[in-house]
Amino acid sequence: MTDPVEFVVKKLPYDLSSHGGLALVGRLFKRINLPAMVDPQYPVRAGIANSDILKCYVAMLTLGKNDFEAVEAFRKQRFAHQALGLRAVPSSATLRQRFDAMGCEWSVLADSINRALLGLHIDGAAIDFGALPSGHLPLDIDTFVMDQSDSAKEGVSYTYAGVDGYCPIALYLGTRGYCLELDLRPGSQHSARESEYNIERALSTACAVAQAPLLLRADSGFCSQHLIARTQEQAAKLGRQVDLLIKWNPRAAPVEQIAAQRCADAHTVWNPLRAGKRECLWSEALLGIETQAESSRALRRVYRLTERTLDKRGQPLLFPEYVLEGWSTTLGPEVAHEQVIALYRDHATHEQFHAEFKTDMDLNRLPSGKFATNHLVCALAALAMNLLRIVGQYTLHESDSPMRKTALRRRIKTVMQELMYKAARVISHARGWALGISGSDSGFAVFERAFGKMKAA
Repeated sequence: MTDPVEFVVKKLPYDLSSHGGLALVGRLFKRINLPAMVDPQYPVRAGIANSDILKCYVAMLTLGKNDFEAVEAFRKQRFAHQALGLRAVPSSATLRQRFDAMGCEWSVLADSINRALLGLHIDGAAIDFGALPSGHLPLDIDTFVMDQSDSAKEGVSYTYAGVDGYCPIALYLGTRGYCLELDLRPGSQHSARESEYNIERALSTACAVAQAPLLLRADSGFCSQHLIARTQEQAAKLGRQVDLLIKWNPRAAPVEQIAAQRCADAHTVWNPLRAGKRECLWSEALLGIETQAESSRALRRVYRLTERTLDKRGQPLLFPEYVLEGWSTTLGPEVAHEQVIALYRDHATHEQFHAEFKTDMDLNRLPSGKFATNHLVCALAALAMNLLRIVGQYTLHESDSPMRKTALRRRIKTVMQELMYKAARVISHARGWALGISGSDSGFAVFERAFGKMKAA
């Protein structure tokens, strides 16, 4: 057995950074010209520019840090100044004060920055958001819970998950998990309340950055005639094809009566799933949804009735059990019932995106006691997630990337571990700067290639 080597701890005479991936983030900031979007609109007479404030905090979020105090680590890192193009790094107190003062206004600004980022062309092509087999780009909307128990933060209230916290609403574009909006809400707010405004903003952004037809998918909490009508009107204004796929809320539907009708109908086709379990599918046109849009698409509802005569242990039931489900959609009859259900089943992937916000980016507990400040943090978190999505998409899917397993997308945590937390040496030579990465680093080739792809044209 060999004893471990007795190392000598030594302070090196040159700069090292454990956050080499910030060079890629800074490259993307330069591509969208963030200072030009922020400073003319929000000038400061003295002190740190607002663009530097936003750059610092978004960069912190890409490293999984949301506490304002984490910015203090940037103040002594020369690499952070150079990689992000900072003129100065704010103190934690300045960062908190600026966010408290500008929370509401900057939440709107964050949406504009996000749209500019998603509209980039990298390596000569628009960002591939990931389409469905039907050719649609999915636009998934849902709420989730941020647990803020044992806190007195503004807006915290009892949520549907049984804890005190917030209940933000998120909208994701494509199958790769790009976030169009993360809108913070009080915990007790119903998911469908005021959601038409979130959908309106998200549709506008989605139509600006992508040309494919859209498919808005939502669960039964968004089963609302008002919401469907407003979405169709917004799609008509934008002049784009936007299909809907919303889980039906049966509410007080007479399940037993409907089941009796289907069993009595000789034309009903039952599909056996296993012994004691079968299902039937059918659809019907929906009427009565009033909309001012002349080009609104016809709605139909696909139903699935499941009958069980045996329980999970194989014991016969005294009476059959029936479960009725439905999906309201504008997808035409050329899309089969099974395809409609499969498209909705894929909607569940967005739960993974929620988890990445709460765990990978450590946003389950928000940093401020003020609702407007936390609202801004969530808006910037959507921007940070998209930065990480772009970095991961153009690096960790290459044939020579350190990740060998083929995947549609990489988790935010994987992008952070493989790229953002990359050790690098900052070298100044011949009036220029270099970022030195270890020769044994398996990700050097893709890092260097992505850095070149993200250069402004």
